[in-house]
Amino acid sequence: MTIGRFCGGIGAVIWSPEKQRYLLLRRAADKDFAPGVWECVTGRVDQGEGFEDAVHREVREELGIATRILCILGTTHFYRGAPMPENELIGVVYLCAVDDADALQTSAEHDAIRWVTAQEAADILAPSDPSTQWIRLVIERAEKIRQLLPPSLLHYYEQTGFELG
Repeated sequence: MTIGRFCGGIGAVIWSPEKQRYLLLRRAADKDFAPGVWECVTGRVDQGEGFEDAVHREVREELGIATRILCILGTTHFYRGAPMPENELIGVVYLCAVDDADALQTSAEHDAIRWVTAQEAADILAPSDPSTQWIRLVIERAEKIRQLLPPSLLHYYEQTGFELG
């Protein structure tokens, strides 16, 4: 395989402690990739930008609000389209919290939102549908990790962040 370049990306699963729900966003019908698919906040890491900065920027751009990063849920590798070097992305997926879920304002990137429990997400996002498998698994993981992480570790991560350099 030819060695090429790939883009960095982020995913931000938004949790509302007040509502006790996760945010699902439906991609607008005019999007060039995966129109109409339910997702979390996603985006590319700009040149010279760190992953955490990209999370905060993308959440502001897509939802018009600030977020707190709680923890890293995992990493992802995928092709945004055909499996070609220019479509390859490596991403970090974060669990984030918002303090005022009712303050969010969606951008033109999405045409619908839903605040859902993990069970409601599992019911909406069919495991056999390739377009929704990823976000279904991400929310399942977010629910489990959120229950397992001790508050002291969440507080530490919130104070120190995740980037090491």
